Amino acid sequence: MTPADLSLTVLHAVRRAVDEGALRVDVPRDVKVERPRPGGVGDYASSVALSLARPSGRAPLDVAGILKERLRGSPGIRAVDITGPGFLNFTLDVGQGARLVREVGEAGLEYGYSDALAGSVVRFGDVGEDRARLVGESVVRLLRSQGADAAIGSLGQERIHVLPAPYAPDVFGPDAARWALLRAAPHDHALPGGPLLVQHERNGLFRVRYAHSRAQGLMRNGAQLGIQAGYEVEDGAQQLLTALADHPAVLLAAARHRSPDRLARHLEVVADALLSFQHTVLPLGDEKPSAAHRSRLALAEAAGTVLAGGLSLLGISAPDQI
Repeated sequence: MTPADLSLTVLHAVRRAVDEGALRVDVPRDVKVERPRPGGVGDYASSVALSLARPSGRAPLDVAGILKERLRGSPGIRAVDITGPGFLNFTLDVGQGARLVREVGEAGLEYGYSDALAGSVVRFGDVGEDRARLVGESVVRLLRSQGADAAIGSLGQERIHVLPAPYAPDVFGPDAARWALLRAAPHDHALPGGPLLVQHERNGLFRVRYAHSRAQGLMRNGAQLGIQAGYEVEDGAQQLLTALADHPAVLLAAARHRSPDRLARHLEVVADALLSFQHTVLPLGDEKPSAAHRSRLALAEAAGTVLAGGLSLLGISAPDQI
C-alpha cells in the first residue's frame, strides 16, 4: 500500500462515518498521511481526527476511535493505533489482499455472513403493500445472513416503514421493478422504473449487473489464455480491495437498520471499482501473462462473487452475460 492508497483508505473511513451518522462533519477533500512523529508507532500516521474534532463537536480521541473502528480489517493495514491526543498510526500489511481474496473464495456467495445477530428474534407483521412486502423480504434475508431468527407472519410485532409504491414486474421486469423499490431509502420515493431499463452508466442496476457479467467474462477470457486466477502480488487495486473489505460491515449495518438500500448502494461502489479496474486484468497486445495478471483475475473473480451474493439478498438475478 502506497501513502496515496492509505490516504484514500482513511478518507473512505471518514466518508463512511459521516454516511452512517457517526460523525456530523463535512468530508475533507483529502487526508494527509506522513511518517509517525516521536511517540508514534507503525509505518504512517495522520492527524485527521484532530482536524475533524472541532467541526464535529467531539473530542479528538472520540473521532479517532470512530475512524479506527471503520479502518479495522482494511486491505493493506495490519493495525491501527491511537497515540497522543488523537493521532491515528498505521502498520501496513502487504498480505491483506491475498487474505481477502481467499476469504471471499472460501465463503462464496455467503461472504459477509456472520453470527453477529445470533440469538435475535425478529418477527415482522404481514403486509399487503408492495414496497413494504419486498423490503421486508430483503430485510429478513439480511437478518438471517447475520444469524438472526427472522420471519414475516401474522403474529409479528415489528413493522416495515416505507413510502408506498407499486411493484410492476409486468412493466419493467422483476429485477428492475425490485431495484426501483429497494435502491431508494425507505423514507424516500421509489425510483422510476423506466430509466432502469436503459443500459447506461447512470443506471445503477445496469452497472452492478454489467460489472458481474464482466467478471464472468474475464474469467472465461483468462481461461482461454491459460491464466489461472491466484492472488500472488499486491497490485494497486486499493479501491476495489477496500470495497470488498467493507462488504461484511455493510451487510450487518443493512440488517440492523432494516435498510436494503445500504446494500444496493454498496454494490454500486463495488461495481464502479471493478469497472475501473477491469482493463488492467488481462494482458494487452504482446504482453505476457504474469503473476500480476493472475492476481488481478482472482480479485475480479472475488468482486463478481460479492456482486452476485449481494444481488441474491435483494432477490435480483446476476446474469453471466449482458
